[in-house]
Amino acid sequence: MKHSLERFAVSLGLSWQLVYLAVVVVVVEASVVDDFNHVERCKDYLYMGTPPRGYLSRSLKKICQRYEDRPHFVTLYDPKRHIPIYSAYTFKKSDGDKRVDFPWMFEPQLASEKGGSNMEPFPQSSLMHRNFEDTQAVLEDYTDVVQYERGLLCPDEHQSDPTDKAATYTLTNVVPQIREFSIGPWAEHKELIRKRLNNYCRGTAFMISGVTTAGNMIRRDNTDRVAIPEYMWTAYCCTDFDHNAPYSERYKFPVFGAYALNDRVSNHVVEVPIKNLEKFLKGRMEVDKNFQIFYNDCVPDA
Repeated sequence: MKHSLERFAVSLGLSWQLVYLAVVVVVVEASVVDDFNHVERCKDYLYMGTPPRGYLSRSLKKICQRYEDRPHFVTLYDPKRHIPIYSAYTFKKSDGDKRVDFPWMFEPQLASEKGGSNMEPFPQSSLMHRNFEDTQAVLEDYTDVVQYERGLLCPDEHQSDPTDKAATYTLTNVVPQIREFSIGPWAEHKELIRKRLNNYCRGTAFMISGVTTAGNMIRRDNTDRVAIPEYMWTAYCCTDFDHNAPYSERYKFPVFGAYALNDRVSNHVVEVPIKNLEKFLKGRMEVDKNFQIFYNDCVPDA
């Protein structure tokens, strides 16, 4: 590669080092990135442009979820467990309609550095799925597991634009949720948050939804394929809110969180202050003592 760059640089009258730097800059503009800030608009889905801190694993991949040539949200993805650890997005005021007529998609760049920067619909042939199933979940992983729903961490109900909704239907935004939990307590909580932010958040609401895992896996062909979350959690940050809201809602601003057991029983959603949520998650995730969901816990700088 170096010799090719040297010849190209000479033809332009430039040093090969400058050309190499330009090539590197182009590469980091891709959707699977070292830093969300390296891609145009990715940081816009994070409060103060800052992702959650404290995750210890170095194998996790940062994905700027691009669809139709623009970012829609960001995801921290585990290519070994084949699930997202969290997705971060901005809430859009909506009527809560859920669209299910979009094709399921995958992330080309998890499979190959030469992959396109946009998520793509799964190819019709399941044989083609083998080209990227080592790095992410595929449709076959969910075919015969009727007890689980494909749970969206960035839910389409929290988006309003059809393109934003479509972008949520990538398996890199999906975790297995127990059906009774997914269509029951967790769906009810997503609707509760939708109504709360619709009614009382005046500015941008930044949201992060994630999981904890505890070793249980969906298996296919006698192989561990997809991690099953033990707990689901979510949090929002809205610093510009209605100070005249009823106290029962007002005290949950500017920031609040929730968690719930991903199970058929004892799966009620517990709403808690952000510090309580962080404390709860520290004992159940691979994070350090400085784990923090939102920059400065969503306390605006003076």
